[in-house]
Amino acid sequence: MASEYNSNELLISLSARLMEDRSSAFIGTGVPMLAAALAKRLYAPDLVSVFEFGGIGSTLKYLPRGVGESKTFYRALVAAGICDVMESAARGFVTYGFLGGAQIDMYGNLNSTVIGPHNKPKVRMPGSGGGNDVGSFCWKTIAVMRHEKTRFIPELDFYTTPGYLTGPGAREEAGLFPETGPYRVVTNLATLGYDEESCRMKLLALNPGVELEQVVENTGFELVIPDDIGRNDPPTDEELRALREEIDPDGLYI
Repeated sequence: MASEYNSNELLISLSARLMEDRSSAFIGTGVPMLAAALAKRLYAPDLVSVFEFGGIGSTLKYLPRGVGESKTFYRALVAAGICDVMESAARGFVTYGFLGGAQIDMYGNLNSTVIGPHNKPKVRMPGSGGGNDVGSFCWKTIAVMRHEKTRFIPELDFYTTPGYLTGPGAREEAGLFPETGPYRVVTNLATLGYDEESCRMKLLALNPGVELEQVVENTGFELVIPDDIGRNDPPTDEELRALREEIDPDGLYI
């Protein structure tokens, strides 16, 4: 087991372990790209990556720098376009959707659009892009983000991506597919899921060296905390070797 790693390498490794073989995943820029590439090498060789600009099923031998770069089409199963991939998600053909955001609430709703009032924001961000579509249509969405009290907040400044909206039944009332929605949140402190009855965010496992109090202190709303809390394993030597030597040898992201 490796003794030295950085927070990005931990996030990538934890995310890669969530991907199932023979499934499909909508991949965004950054950590999700590296996680998908790592998963294909070690855990899910038949994972089908889906990129917003039309690359479906790339081998991910070479790390893309963006979702529209030519490497997202390298030896892919399909070279399509943005309308095709969004339609595929709407038809229910994409299992996982990886997302990031500046803010998340207890029901997994995400904000990647503005901080502050929409018309006069303090910060305007690049969202939504495909964020709304991914959160609306993929069966399981996974958010990857830093765990801070200013990010995990009780009320978003703007709703970019629907999670469970206001709670049980709200997605279905809004016209979204049953049995879809937020699945996991992977952070530098923990892995979180959602309570089946209340749809509220639930602590599942702590990262190496992290204590429960740190997670509570860095969350701006009340988490569901079970009696039995797991503990995530650190990145393995094989995960770190693949990341550093094969996937990102130039250190673009790690």
